[in-house]
Amino acid sequence: MKSLDKLINLLKRLPGVGPRQAERFSNYFMQSPSSYSEEVIASIKELKSSVRLCKKCFTWSEYELCPICTDDSRDVSILCVVEEPQDIEAIEKTKIFNGFYHVLGGAISHVDGVGIDNIRIKQLVERIESANGIIKEIIIAVDPDTEGEATALYLADLLRRKIDKITRIAYGVPLGGDLDYTDEMTLTYALKGRTNI
Repeated sequence: MKSLDKLINLLKRLPGVGPRQAERFSNYFMQSPSSYSEEVIASIKELKSSVRLCKKCFTWSEYELCPICTDDSRDVSILCVVEEPQDIEAIEKTKIFNGFYHVLGGAISHVDGVGIDNIRIKQLVERIESANGIIKEIIIAVDPDTEGEATALYLADLLRRKIDKITRIAYGVPLGGDLDYTDEMTLTYALKGRTNI
């Protein structure tokens, strides 16, 4: 069926959805009441029309500024730089960080044609400069991959003259993990990032 194949192909484009899962989702939509499918469609339309980027940190928001950027109880002296809006959600779940965020919208990847002008580095610099010294620490919390590492090194070099304290989130052996199953690169970073106890 042409319409079923079209839906399967669309669902396969979602992150983490393979062909079998896309088929299962499509079959579920076919078997569910029409009201459910209409509700999903309406929800997606509402999402696309009401959610935008926060004008300050560039995360998703239903308002001009997101709830984090309007929260007066947060620490204005710390700014955490992340790649994508979902990274903020992950950090917020820890309930440890109480500063503000800046979403780059990606990472430097010359292979994919993403340079410094394709992500929000200029906006980050402008934000830091307009803060007039209020921001005391930048935490670089980008993915621990090649692109993330290139982005972190570029940002550290660029911001070194503007901010006294630039840190990078630690990475290494996961809690509950076994050392003999951990790859060499992860162990290398874990050893380099060791802390006193």
